[in-house]
Amino acid sequence: MTVLVPDGAGLRVRPHRPSDPDIVATIGGTPLVALDRLFPPSRFQVFAKCERFNPGGSIKDRAAKSMVEQAIATGRIVPGVSTVVESSSGNLGIALAQLCNFYRLGLIIVVDPRTTPQNLAIMRAYGARVEVVEHRDPATGEYLPARIGRVRHLLATVPDAWWPNQYANEDNSRAHHTTMREIVEALPAAPDYLFLAAGTTGTLRGCAEFIQDQGLPTRVVAVDAVGSVIFGPPEPWESSHRRTIPGHGAAVVPALLRPGLADRVVKVTDSECIRGCRSLLAEESVLAGGSSGAVIAALQQSTDWIEPGVTCVAVLPDGGDRYLDTIYDDQWVEFYLRQYLPQTDHGESQS
Repeated sequence: MTVLVPDGAGLRVRPHRPSDPDIVATIGGTPLVALDRLFPPSRFQVFAKCERFNPGGSIKDRAAKSMVEQAIATGRIVPGVSTVVESSSGNLGIALAQLCNFYRLGLIIVVDPRTTPQNLAIMRAYGARVEVVEHRDPATGEYLPARIGRVRHLLATVPDAWWPNQYANEDNSRAHHTTMREIVEALPAAPDYLFLAAGTTGTLRGCAEFIQDQGLPTRVVAVDAVGSVIFGPPEPWESSHRRTIPGHGAAVVPALLRPGLADRVVKVTDSECIRGCRSLLAEESVLAGGSSGAVIAALQQSTDWIEPGVTCVAVLPDGGDRYLDTIYDDQWVEFYLRQYLPQTDHGESQS
């Protein structure tokens, strides 16, 4: 398996890394891994940007570091005094828990029932207080608006509370200028296509801004969930799908979103996410999380229009070790898919 790392386009093995001053300094610099078994390079080349190698286990480490450190630098929050309050489906909560523990900040994370017991345990191990919103928002049928409502209540009642607001905080998206720079530096040339999951759209915006600022030819493919509203109201056929796998898609349009960030949008169902995860594991021995499976599923759907000979990069946001009781559990998959999801999978739209 070929591994490429930033600052070494021709490297076949990862070089020795100098010591870092602390755990926070290890965030970023994640490897690119060639997915030649799943996507034979005789057609086109696919590399995976494996964000599970961040110390908190996901791409959200980058956003958490950017938002928290900027807030400390500007005096918005004070170590030993302030409490960070945020809504999260899991990975950002873990990333913030690590950062807040390191910087001696209080932390309250608002989650919903989709958050796995393991993620909850990790957040609590770092010292976070976790509040679970049990009921969906009546107007939308989604958890996110209910979580945001709880966050606003906490901001009004907890002294010295600060909300990073990952859906609107530009320090979230700015963190991913570095993500895209690492990708470009690790390859002989900028990739032709970048496939990434869209949720807060921080990764999408940050990578797209870097591409536009540098005048790169890379075209961005945003991977969204069926039923999500990020790129417009869902089609009627999407109403029968209930989103359960966290990490991509949203029930509200993120404030970070700007027109023209994505050249194309591909929507995937939960069952396609699961198949994407399992095919990645079977063919490449990469244990990836749900939104990573969504990105792989989108690539698999796109093979008929991707030109021969091009290079694609798939950003894989996290690992699969936190999904062992769901995505990688046969009984859970059989029960959940039969109970909640229709048999018809689908589709893609132009943006």
